[in-house]
Amino acid sequence: MIKKFLGRVFSGQIFKARQPQIVPFNVHGVARERISACALKVTQTLQRHDFAAFVVGGAVRDVLLGREPKDFDVVTDATPEEVRALFRRSRIIGRRFRLVHVMCGPETVEVSTYRGGHAIEDAGARVSDEHGRILRDNVFGNQEQDATRRDFTINALFYDPASREIWDYHGGVEDLRRRRLRMIGDPEQRYREDPVRMLRAVRLAASRGLEIDSRSRKPIRALSNLLANVPPSRLFDEMLKLLLSGHALECVTKLRKEGLHHGLLPLLDVILEQPLGERFVMLALKTTDERIRADKPVSPSFLFAALLWHEVLAAWKSIEGKNVPAIPALYQAMDQVMQAQAEQLAIPRRFGSDMKEIWALQPRFLQRSGHRPYRLLQHLRFRAAYDFLLLRCESGEVDAAVGEWWTRFQRAGEAERAQMLVHDAEPKKRRRRRRRGRRDEGASVKAEG
Repeated sequence: MIKKFLGRVFSGQIFKARQPQIVPFNVHGVARERISACALKVTQTLQRHDFAAFVVGGAVRDVLLGREPKDFDVVTDATPEEVRALFRRSRIIGRRFRLVHVMCGPETVEVSTYRGGHAIEDAGARVSDEHGRILRDNVFGNQEQDATRRDFTINALFYDPASREIWDYHGGVEDLRRRRLRMIGDPEQRYREDPVRMLRAVRLAASRGLEIDSRSRKPIRALSNLLANVPPSRLFDEMLKLLLSGHALECVTKLRKEGLHHGLLPLLDVILEQPLGERFVMLALKTTDERIRADKPVSPSFLFAALLWHEVLAAWKSIEGKNVPAIPALYQAMDQVMQAQAEQLAIPRRFGSDMKEIWALQPRFLQRSGHRPYRLLQHLRFRAAYDFLLLRCESGEVDAAVGEWWTRFQRAGEAERAQMLVHDAEPKKRRRRRRRGRRDEGASVKAEG
């Protein structure tokens, strides 16, 4: 406590306390019924035990925008250990900053303790790398400091379900009204602390219909290389959020506009500069967005398979040019692209195997004779591979007649299917088989002679 107090004195924060703007219910209109039952239970329990407790961040932002939040976060002045003691179904997680996950049935609410201000130094509590990226940060503070530590003003809003008030330290409510995305503090410093904030700015701007303000936007292009220092697994999580936001098409367009596309995915470096590849990628993103907005399931494996397909195609043609047979060349190309991608964006193995199956099935759609179409229909990944084929047809990569044939073949009866089969133009080559008995007999005759 003394160390924290001295830190506030020497940083000058004790003399410059910022008072929040209290926005009453009759102004913002957010009823507590818009808050999930689990988040209400968490805030009520903490407040009943004399702790401060607010719903915070993205949930407040989305409710004000008239959207349905995907999850709810709670912030409090209780330590993680104190929160853990109040909830039987809870656990402490995190290394960079410790949090508590409180479970209520299928719902999980993330509870964090107020984070301390930037000027507070505590040996071992905050660790940064040579670029300024924060590696570990377990400094606790007060609500004002916590608000200042958040990335954007629209994410620094605190909603008290008991009073139905919104506490706003940085003008986030006004920024939402003006559809503006604004970084708290010095943008360059904040991006250095966590380069993923640059991707988050693009995602929020695209998915929420906001405009990044000029001061927050200015350093992005110059600092884009800092994304190379972010752990690949964390980069993948952020890219997955971006691509599954329901606004992936706008997000990728903005990534390109802000100069953030280089190095994240090979396709964003090369494909978007090729007319055929760009058309294929944009169709894949558009289809994904439409499915998400219609509340239909979306497979990350399918999406990443689409995003990397033209890299696989390029590698496949290159390897075939070295006199490698088509199918072995395809498998070599798949391994080559996945290995190169793993160094930049760590696609989990469970997605990688599904992606390879979708790719590997593509040549089989050209085999429409004999029993091969029937066997392909029975394949576990047929539906995903078929949808992938349709994208290739629509983009102009594959003759549309191939996709139409497979659409008909699936729906046709047995008699019609038999008539649809394409007969091979060339006669099948007979394999020369030598029976063991004849070979042995010939050998014995030769020995006798």
